[in-house]
Amino acid sequence: MKTMKELGAEQARRHLPKLLDQAHRGEATIITKHGKPYAALVPLSAIPPEVPVVSVFGLRGSAKHCWSDQPNKDINDIREDWD
Repeated sequence: MKTMKELGAEQARRHLPKLLDQAHRGEATIITKHGKPYAALVPLSAIPPEVPVVSVFGLRGSAKHCWSDQPNKDINDIREDWD
């Protein structure tokens, strides 16, 4: 794996245009603050695609046939299964 270069925050600020061009070419840079890794400037290709957010409200009613007319008994049976 290719090692990433590190720059302090102030140095990264002064060289931002150059760092942006390097990131666009596929090079990543770790930006440090007080000597500790603080952020990374990476190419967009290194960022995974956004995962779509699915609302739980779409699941409403999807388990309605899992329960009998005695939900308390059903819950107790489930709890016993887990013991």
